[in-house]
Amino acid sequence: MYQVDNAVIMAAGTSSRFAPLSYEKPKSLITVKGEVLIERQIRQLQEVGIRDIVVVVGYQKDKFAYLKEKFGVTLVENDSYLSRNNNASIYAVKDRLRNTYICSSDNYFAQNPFESQVEESYYAAVYADGETQEWCLETDEDGYITGAQVGGENSWYMLGHTFWSEKFSKKFVEILDDVYDDPATADLLWETIYIRHLPELKMKMRKYPEGQIFEFDTLDELREFDPTYWDDTRSAIMKAVARQLSCSEKEMVHIAAYKDGNNAAAGFTFAVGNRQYRCHYADQAIKEI
Repeated sequence: MYQVDNAVIMAAGTSSRFAPLSYEKPKSLITVKGEVLIERQIRQLQEVGIRDIVVVVGYQKDKFAYLKEKFGVTLVENDSYLSRNNNASIYAVKDRLRNTYICSSDNYFAQNPFESQVEESYYAAVYADGETQEWCLETDEDGYITGAQVGGENSWYMLGHTFWSEKFSKKFVEILDDVYDDPATADLLWETIYIRHLPELKMKMRKYPEGQIFEFDTLDELREFDPTYWDDTRSAIMKAVARQLSCSEKEMVHIAAYKDGNNAAAGFTFAVGNRQYRCHYADQAIKEI
């Protein structure tokens, strides 16, 4: 058994798909069923005795500052969050990785999944009954991950936290150091780097039952989990658009981010009744499409 040394919560990204709420604050700072997402996760870690918690910040980093005093966490900045994928967040804390939980700040755990001692490295997984576009896993007879691909059906897929033993951490950092300066690495998830080196990085799949791990990529998905967001999105942008169209927030559905020619978040599209609209973020100009 490995005694858990610490936890890293990755919170640097822009969560552009979560428009327009993510324009106003990082997704991990929204309140879900009465609790701020990242605060709930920090409490769950502390409940099992994990006190050394590092939060990797980037986008709107100043909004996380209060966590230092409230929970005693350490903030580490990923200053490459706009130019690199989440491998940059791992790189920013590479010297802190030992027997470590790696967490995404926007996951909601219905029950506390964390433990003070862990048997071996693993990635959390849930079952897709039908088709999914998530990372679907293949394992050997002992439960070790032997392959993964984006998309599949009736399959276990990656969702939630992962635990790295000190041996796993050391090996992953060696590989990351080796490939980090390759321009082709910038856009890669750390999971992609891991999957490309499966023979060197042994990790099990840990299965979780339905209804334990949640992730909300869009406002529509959040509304299904927390229905209070139907009538009140807590978004000044949504409220302003609703006033312009003389509709309620609840009537605005099928919300999706769109990007400009530079691949930067430009605004969001949505529907009201049978009409489709586009809202430009910079000036909140609305256009029917």
